[in-house]
Amino acid sequence: MLSRWIKDVSWLFCRTGLRRGHRPWGGVGRGSWLSLLLSVLMGFGILQAAPMQAAAEFNLPPLPYSANALEPAVDGSTMKIHHDLHHSAYVANLNAQIPTFPELASADLTTLQGSISKYSAAVRNNAGGHYNHSLFWTVMAPAGKGGQPSADLVKAIKLAFGSQQAMQQQFNQAAASRFGSGWAWLIVKPDGALAITSTPNQDNPLMDLPDIERGTPILALDVWEHAYYLNYQNRRPEYINTWWNVVNWKDVNSRYMATRN
Repeated sequence: MLSRWIKDVSWLFCRTGLRRGHRPWGGVGRGSWLSLLLSVLMGFGILQAAPMQAAAEFNLPPLPYSANALEPAVDGSTMKIHHDLHHSAYVANLNAQIPTFPELASADLTTLQGSISKYSAAVRNNAGGHYNHSLFWTVMAPAGKGGQPSADLVKAIKLAFGSQQAMQQQFNQAAASRFGSGWAWLIVKPDGALAITSTPNQDNPLMDLPDIERGTPILALDVWEHAYYLNYQNRRPEYINTWWNVVNWKDVNSRYMATRN
């Protein structure tokens, strides 16, 4: 193979006048000849291209509204910090795990939650943070734009909790009593019934972890301090109560219906 390559390259250089020091083919420069030579080398298998690194698979989704669209319930400064810095960091840190776990480059974020126990704490925390926040932005909308619970969802709420008011009270309690940082969730359990639960840190009900009530999230509230501290300081219950003004029931309805199909 090598002798064949030497013979063919010598023939090519003779034909183009490169041996005589000319600039062949109308002044093609040295850079183009280098590219040609490298192509020939790789064509004969003498050189191999370096393997390309996997591109970052996970991306920061834009907010579906302006940063100040949820005021006064959630102030614009908090939204910018929360989305542009905190959520962005979860995405970047998750992508940084791809060299260690190459399968992440082609992983579906939602499906990944269900096998999170196989991975490191860094993948668990950052994949959870990315999923949780991606859902969180969509279940909020400017006041007056989020609609109301659908008839089907109202029926399920009454069956599980007795009334929407009772559901919200139970949800508020789960959010307020979550010690430290975490999330409150309205979920659809595997049997189709609604339930309210909470998780620590960036865990969520999709994760295959002990001590987590499993189910499909349809509504979520972030009770990490970075989600509310600028405006509410230590008044978490006030933040929780005000947040209901910006719930996007249209999105919650869609998520509920998706679990029934």
